[in-house]
Amino acid sequence: MEKQALQDTTLFRGISPEDAETLLSCLDVRTKKYEKDEVILRAGEPVRELGLILSGSVNVVASFYRGSESIFGHFGRGEIFAENYAAVPGRGVIGDVVAAEDSEIMFIDVNRLLKTCENGCEFHQRLIRNLLTISAQKNLSLSTRMMHIAPKSIRERLLSYLSEQAMEKGSRRFRIPFDRQQLASYLGVDRSAMSHELSKMKRDGLINYHKSDFILNESAKRN
Repeated sequence: MEKQALQDTTLFRGISPEDAETLLSCLDVRTKKYEKDEVILRAGEPVRELGLILSGSVNVVASFYRGSESIFGHFGRGEIFAENYAAVPGRGVIGDVVAAEDSEIMFIDVNRLLKTCENGCEFHQRLIRNLLTISAQKNLSLSTRMMHIAPKSIRERLLSYLSEQAMEKGSRRFRIPFDRQQLASYLGVDRSAMSHELSKMKRDGLINYHKSDFILNESAKRN
């Protein structure tokens, strides 16, 4: 992502390319590239920096004692992660942050971000306001996931998630950011059982799909 394109991200929204370049110098950012499935942050690792995804995407994966895993979040190009943990000194991240595909990450020290320069420049204040907005949006996303995993049946969880995705995309045709294993992990269900249920839902005329592309049929609203 070029510096001029930073203004298209939520974090740098409303900040001109010139002011963004000044901020990057002030914040002393660093960037690093990761291959798919490479761990960016390990669970329990204290962090001081938030990550801004310049390209690719990442998953936040929690592992449990019995070896099972659950995806607690997925973040794509232009989004940030680990900002809440970086704001609490010594607090380790709850799960591994893993590259879902080849990715490039810009790391920004949160302490430097929250501490404005002596001039109190307006664009730095805007950056802080943007960060607060992102934090609020993520709290809403967490509440949404809790809604998806509240139903007992796999079908109800799938319909909850797919309906929310259709509403978010503004179309009954949409692409989800997960593969099958990731979707099962996100919804807290067994992959084989979920794949079987997806096939049944397709036979019942509720959905159509090919890999990560889905169509939510009108009949799904009546279930």
